[in-house]
Amino acid sequence: DWEDNPFPQGIELFCQPNGWQLFTERNPPTFFIAVLTDINSERHYCSCFTFWEAIESQQSQNHCGNGDDEEESSLITPVQLFAPKTLVLVSRLDHAEVFRNSLGLIYTVYADGLNASLESIIGNLLTCSIPITGGSQRTISLGAGDRQVIQTPINDSLPVSGCSVALLF
Repeated sequence: DWEDNPFPQGIELFCQPNGWQLFTERNPPTFFIAVLTDINSERHYCSCFTFWEAIESQQSQNHCGNGDDEEESSLITPVQLFAPKTLVLVSRLDHAEVFRNSLGLIYTVYADGLNASLESIIGNLLTCSIPITGGSQRTISLGAGDRQVIQTPINDSLPVSGCSVALLF
């Protein structure tokens, strides 16, 4: 939550558009971007990387006997459930591939226990400088052996597509 770019209220509603549910199977990670517009008509790009983490749950199963002397018993069987967790990166800049790579890196370090500090990676992400519009491309690293290239458009109204203009004609 930055003074000049506050965290959008209700962002959790955009992180899980289908609702927060538990699943009996681990789903593959997903990534999407929700573009929110504030009261000043400024865009905020909310990059959401969702993965499912195992949690322990208890499920009761009743087993009843057929005879009069048998008592009703209850067995508690652990059931493997998976809860969604979402990493969200909010920015005024539209750099979808960089956001996907950064959140994927944070997830990989967390899930696979790589030998890198999550605090350092997130700190490097928050303090990396983005080239101004019309500037040259810049290579950044978040500190886990990664290299990412950020290219800003020549003009704010022209997107960076990565495609050759010659292919359009």
